[in-house]
Amino acid sequence: MLSKVAARSFSSSASAAYKVAVLGAGGGIGQPLSLLMKLNHKVTDLALYDIRGAPGVAADVSHIPTNSTVKGYNPDQLQEALTGADVIIVPAGVPRKPGMTRDDLFNTNASIVRDLAKAAADYAPKAALLIISNPVNSTVPIVAEVYKSKGVYDPKKLFGVTTLDVLRASRFVSEVAGTNPVNEKVTVVGGHSGITIIPLLSQTNHKDLDAETRDALVHRIQFGGDEVVKAKDGAGSATLSMAQAGARFAGAVLDGLAGEKDVIEPTFVDSPLFKSEGVEFFSSKVTLGVEGVKTVHPLGQLSEYEEELVKTAKETLIGNIKKGVDFVAQNP
Repeated sequence: MLSKVAARSFSSSASAAYKVAVLGAGGGIGQPLSLLMKLNHKVTDLALYDIRGAPGVAADVSHIPTNSTVKGYNPDQLQEALTGADVIIVPAGVPRKPGMTRDDLFNTNASIVRDLAKAAADYAPKAALLIISNPVNSTVPIVAEVYKSKGVYDPKKLFGVTTLDVLRASRFVSEVAGTNPVNEKVTVVGGHSGITIIPLLSQTNHKDLDAETRDALVHRIQFGGDEVVKAKDGAGSATLSMAQAGARFAGAVLDGLAGEKDVIEPTFVDSPLFKSEGVEFFSSKVTLGVEGVKTVHPLGQLSEYEEELVKTAKETLIGNIKKGVDFVAQNP
């Protein structure tokens, strides 16, 4: 029998046709992400853009026999790359090096994301915009501010991709529990860096882990990226797993746009959950639909331990979000 996800993909993949633009397609995330998007049967037009190397990536990926055209675009062709896009994925930016936090990336990546957001707002304002560029907790608010300044902001169409935290949670939980990670569904909420990443283990089959095991597992999920940065020894950060995470989330957004039912993924969005406390953006499960975000799900029953993690995350997120908003105010 087909799983729900497989059935979803199978049922409407034949009729859906979408243009997807990858901004930063020549980079460590962008190249494998472009490959994975070429394999998605809903994508009929794949536009690959970067400051260098995109035509080469496009030529390479274009030989894969799926029913989509691929074109690479140079810096002077951004308008053409974006025009008509249904989904825009932004992995552009510099990767982390050993000892760097996602926040250390801020100054470089903030400018890149701001400039790409301006172009997206001008040339494809109705597209769903998926932000991978770190630090996501700050870059997503940057995009929101740019879109607001141009009068085209739609909170239902802006997403921070936090799916890598979900993938890591499934994998790391399975290693502790001795289970198949494919069967481990872990909701991860909050944000997308360090202590803002909160895996809701109390909502899994592993709510009774001893405190030491639980604490170590949560810490590993929160700081799993550091393992990769260290292992790559200065040569990059999590690019392949991030590409898979980006492709999975982009696939879910495309399923939603195609009108498929019960498409649910956690993502960092303009959220009503804690707005009254000054937290404008928060990651939680959302149902995806033809309009983008259809429903933002509440967090559900949390353990006391998770309540504390959420409290700390909210305090950190307020600062992260303000950093993005202030950047656009000072550097319009």
